[in-house]
Amino acid sequence: MTFALVVEPGALEQMRSFNRKLAWAPRFKISNRVMPFVIQSLLRLSQCVPDVRTIRSGARISQLMAQADGLRVPVRVLRGNRPPRAVILDFHGGGWAIGNAQMNDQLNAELIAACDVAVVSVDYRLATNTPLAAIMDDCLAAARWLLDGGLPEYDGLPVYMLGESAGGHLAAATLLQLQRWPALLRRIDGAILYYGVYDLAGTPSVHAAGAETLVLHGPSMAASLRLITPGLTDDQRRAAPASPLYGDLAGLPPAIMFAGERDPLLDDTALMAARWSAVTDVECHVVPEAPHGFIRFPVRIAAQVRSRVHAWINGRVQLAKTISVPDGTPPL
Repeated sequence: MTFALVVEPGALEQMRSFNRKLAWAPRFKISNRVMPFVIQSLLRLSQCVPDVRTIRSGARISQLMAQADGLRVPVRVLRGNRPPRAVILDFHGGGWAIGNAQMNDQLNAELIAACDVAVVSVDYRLATNTPLAAIMDDCLAAARWLLDGGLPEYDGLPVYMLGESAGGHLAAATLLQLQRWPALLRRIDGAILYYGVYDLAGTPSVHAAGAETLVLHGPSMAASLRLITPGLTDDQRRAAPASPLYGDLAGLPPAIMFAGERDPLLDDTALMAARWSAVTDVECHVVPEAPHGFIRFPVRIAAQVRSRVHAWINGRVQLAKTISVPDGTPPL
């Protein structure tokens, strides 16, 4: 079901005010390998200073190596002080070309505090020097490692898959690939997807995006998708699992999805939610006035959305606990 998020009083005007500031900011685009490399270098430089809010949260962080399918994929594991009730497998955003697991520390520490979960965030390779198919292989390998006992202390706990933007694409693509291992797919109790990319040839809202787009550079979005998938026709780009919108979604878990009203990727989420809801429960929100990336902005709408996700996870975890079979595994 897709519906507009009912926002708190005053939050809409705050979002509009923030958007007026965003209108002066550069838009992100991928036109070559140089700019993503520069942005990634600046990101890593900024991460040299310990994040005070993450430290104060009490989250314990460790770096591990997930191993499956002949691949070794770095993962960043965040734990709280209490035993977790579930595990979140997290895929960061960044247009497949920038970002890392560390950039999600604050959001993941908030998840831990609100939901008593552990978070495994995947440091997949980036598109500046890796084909998209190999990036998807990294994500699948990390998922198989986790679901097949990579963290034995968490065996039997419900698993949730979370992705933002390009990470939403990778989460959905990973779920489709896990259909080859039905027992592992059944371990996943839900998916949390923020404004993902589900059609690599571009949905109508992507092709219609103009210069007024916030955060993302609207006129170049379709070209950026072609740059990420060189040598393919649009028909080939639409093949699943690379374009999850066109996959067989049978067996996928319940999901909660969000899209911004002012995001060029709005159609991706709306269309994906419509197809996904044909096979299981889907809660899909269109967030008024919200541009791409809004959950990271210092606005009340972002906090409200994150709180809704926390409530959704807590509800799912409680339901799984209530109806679990004796060995602690969620029922089929």
